[in-house]
Amino acid sequence: MATLEGQKVKLFSLSANRKLAQEIADFTNIPLSHCEVKRFADGEIGLNIEETVRGHHVFIIQPTHPPVNEHLMELLIMIDAVKRASSKSVNVVMPYYGYSRQDRKSASRQPISAKLVANLIEKAGATRVLSMDLHAGQIQGFFDIPIDNFRAMPILVDYFSKCFKSEDVVIVSPDHGGAVRARKMGNAMNAPIAIIDKSRPKDNEVEMMGIVGDVTGKVAIIIDDLIDTAGTIASASHALKAAGAKEVYAACTHPIFSGPAIQRINDSAIKELVCTNTIELSEAKQSPKIRQLSIAELFGQGILNIIYDKPLSALFEPKDHSKS
Repeated sequence: MATLEGQKVKLFSLSANRKLAQEIADFTNIPLSHCEVKRFADGEIGLNIEETVRGHHVFIIQPTHPPVNEHLMELLIMIDAVKRASSKSVNVVMPYYGYSRQDRKSASRQPISAKLVANLIEKAGATRVLSMDLHAGQIQGFFDIPIDNFRAMPILVDYFSKCFKSEDVVIVSPDHGGAVRARKMGNAMNAPIAIIDKSRPKDNEVEMMGIVGDVTGKVAIIIDDLIDTAGTIASASHALKAAGAKEVYAACTHPIFSGPAIQRINDSAIKELVCTNTIELSEAKQSPKIRQLSIAELFGQGILNIIYDKPLSALFEPKDHSKS
């Protein structure tokens, strides 16, 4: 337990990303409290919180990446447990929001699962949610409690600004939908943008059609919010090299890396893929091409600002590197 500004605070980690949780604990000087997560013989999840949370502001660190349903159910059970144990507030630190891509109906009789997850988290008893780079900004409107959508871009911009001069770089969106994201990164780095014009003839198949913008002789940085099977960025990397890019880098917030992703990344023209540690990568998902940057200080500072009643807005925007 830690006492900050006279408020009792406890920080818990479930099983999804204990390494990140420990980094946040180290930054905030709030030790991780003890919580045992167990599985019964039939697969049901059990929890045992080994210390009191009565009257405490509780922060639960649990991204809901694959296995999504397991991690989500752990989170819901934990929220219920600390609520029933008379915690003062229940703050969910969920850097990756599972089901975020199901944010609308794109065909008849489809669910809006991102909204369902929001309902479940609220109903379980959460009083606040902290997430990062939600796949769709509208997900914030699915909640009737405060939700803070942190941005990885300040971390990514800082990294690439130290590696390259702005005049050598072009920021690339892998599709038209990501143009706003690319423009924000381009503005922060004082660099132009390009857009991959693509079509998707079948599910999980991407056909590149062309590149809007000049990448000749430039270091091309492909930016996206998440990478799943890596088919899009692998195809984009080859198209950029064919169009005259000097080097190709990729960056994302959430490294899901499903199925053939690692093999595709290794076989691609990408020199380095930079991502954050919203998702802890297993040994099978490691590659010499992949570099993870920590979000622990960003979320740690966010937690401290919430405790001290300080604004969070300054944490969401990248620094201006245009004069670097």
